[in-house]
Amino acid sequence: MMLSPNQTMVTEFVLEGFSEHPGLQLLLIGCFLSLYTMALLGNIVIIVLVTSSTGLHSPMYFFLCNLATMDIVCTSSVLPKGLVGLISEKNTISFKGCMTQLFFLVWSTSSELLLLTVMAYDRYMAICHPLHYNSRISPHLCGALAIGVWSTCALHASVHTGLMTRLSFCGPKVIAHFFCEIPPLLLLSCSSTHINSVMTLVSDATYAGINFILTLLSYGCIIASILRMRSTEGKRKAFSTCSSHLIVVCVFYSSVFCAYISPASSYSPERSKVSSVLYSVLSPTLNPLIYTLRNKDVKLALGRLLPSSSH
Repeated sequence: MMLSPNQTMVTEFVLEGFSEHPGLQLLLIGCFLSLYTMALLGNIVIIVLVTSSTGLHSPMYFFLCNLATMDIVCTSSVLPKGLVGLISEKNTISFKGCMTQLFFLVWSTSSELLLLTVMAYDRYMAICHPLHYNSRISPHLCGALAIGVWSTCALHASVHTGLMTRLSFCGPKVIAHFFCEIPPLLLLSCSSTHINSVMTLVSDATYAGINFILTLLSYGCIIASILRMRSTEGKRKAFSTCSSHLIVVCVFYSSVFCAYISPASSYSPERSKVSSVLYSVLSPTLNPLIYTLRNKDVKLALGRLLPSSSH
């Protein structure tokens, strides 16, 4: 797109953040700082437990370690800049910085979707085909799946980031959000965003939709298999092995659907900020708590790592 003589390309953006609510500044700083600290410490503890405890060297915990890593990437790509915006009077971000933030956010959230699907398949094999579990879910397959998730989602993020860099931004430059996200950025473009909008719609429908359906199918088979068990103890044990993952799936998909269920034409900055906090901040904070509090193996490993916690 050719710019008119009185137009200049935007080299930096201003993140609006929560500036429209100055009275909540101290409360938001406290909440964001607490959540970020909990998310970092919780997910680091999960990674340390899985890598250092031989009792957790299994496919389920290997994927949990990958999930914790992506949770750290997700929340670290959003909250530090969000906290800066709450502390400073004017929160600016360069164009390259904005694109970098967008890449890591898309990479981490899409990776979490795929990892949750892979973890659902792992639980399906463990409960529905226990005799073939060790032979089919081998360390080699786990490594291949992890590499596939990371590389596929990196490519997915590169496509969206690349499409965004091709747009022209010539003002206004205020992003109605506390981080760089696709919908508010598209509203600022002074060139056609048709391709970006179509790719975003296709991505939401295929990436989130297919993964959600595959996860539902896995858990449909798991529940059916558990109901066919005659032993009450067997049912309880089978359900306990997948209950933590099921809760994480419900929390993450609920927040993602809240963020993206509405069409772009009805985009609301206020609603987008609230829903974005759910999937980029709250979910990474809750995941390690859910796995720690509800998982017997993780609690035992934590007790060995921190003897005082066993009391």
